[in-house]
Amino acid sequence: MTIARKSEMKTVDGPEANFTGKVTISGRFQRDDPSRVSGAIVHFEPGARSAWHTHPAGQTLIVTEGIGWTQIADGPKLEFTAGDILWCPADRKHWHGATAHQGMTHVAIRSRSTARP
Repeated sequence: MTIARKSEMKTVDGPEANFTGKVTISGRFQRDDPSRVSGAIVHFEPGARSAWHTHPAGQTLIVTEGIGWTQIADGPKLEFTAGDILWCPADRKHWHGATAHQGMTHVAIRSRSTARP
């Protein structure tokens, strides 16, 4: 058993290539095989969001604070709040982030694809 202490976690700015606005990422983790799970805690300031992107095996977002928006390509923009859990389907282009006036924090969890080239 291991414990990642909050006081020891690094916080970094979200890369401009992946985000618009002020985004910080902390608590990054990646589990060894056979788990294939990785994730992080991502905080979006009001108006910040991810760029359009996909995940080969999908992504789960557990919203811990605030209010946010998400959208799948060709779908409606949806609102979510603290306590909601989102599923971003595999290989579907989408984005997620804070609303214009409210920040949002989520735990992002994804699995590496099992497909081999």
